[in-house]
Amino acid sequence: MSNDLKISAQCLTPILYVRDFGEAMKYYTDKLLFEKLWDWGNPPSFGAVRLGKIEIFFCLLAQGNPGTWLSIFVDDVDDYFDRSTRLGADVIYGPADEPWGVREIHVRDPNQHVIRFGHGIPMQEPKMEIERVPFESRIERRLAALARDLARHKNMTVGEMLEETLLHTLEKLPGGGVASPHTEKTLSHIHELKKKHGIEYDCHASYRFVEK
Repeated sequence: MSNDLKISAQCLTPILYVRDFGEAMKYYTDKLLFEKLWDWGNPPSFGAVRLGKIEIFFCLLAQGNPGTWLSIFVDDVDDYFDRSTRLGADVIYGPADEPWGVREIHVRDPNQHVIRFGHGIPMQEPKMEIERVPFESRIERRLAALARDLARHKNMTVGEMLEETLLHTLEKLPGGGVASPHTEKTLSHIHELKKKHGIEYDCHASYRFVEK
C-alpha cells in the first residue's frame, strides 16, 4: 500500500486516570455539566462522559497518571465559568484574555487533571488605522429591528456588526463556503430575535421584497 494515501481519523478521545470511578463521574456530571454516556464493569472501572461533541474516557487506577492537561473550546467561556462555579467546580485560573487570542479558565478535577476551557477572541494587535464614512441604506423594517437588537447583544454598534459580518462573508473557508462570525450561542439568540420581530421568511426572501 502506498504511503501517500491519506489516513482517515475520526476523532480523538483522551483517557484520564481516576482514583475513584464514581467520584470522577459525579464531579464531571454534577459540577462540569458533562453527561454520562456509559460505563463498563461491575463495579465500573471504565466509562465515558460528553460535553457537546467532546468525549472523555475514565479508567480506574490505570492508563495514565494524575495531572493530565486538556484543552476544550466552548462557545462562551464566561457563561460556562458562571454555571460551573455555581455548581462547585474548582476553577484555579481565569477567566482571562490570553495574548494568543483565547479567553480561558483552568478547572481542576479530583485527580489533579486540569482542563483549559476557552473560546477564541479577536486579536487586538497590531492596530490598523481606518476611516469610517456614512453609509446610507434602506433595509426591511423587521431586519432593521433585528440588527439593532443583535448589535446590542454583541456589544457593538450596528456599523461595527455589519463590518464584522461583511468581512466574514468575504472570507473563504478551506473546504468551500464562507465563514460565520456567530457562535452557536449567538445563532440561537438570532433565532429568538427572528421570532420576536415576526421574521418568518428564509434567507432568499430578500429577492422578493417590494417596497410599499
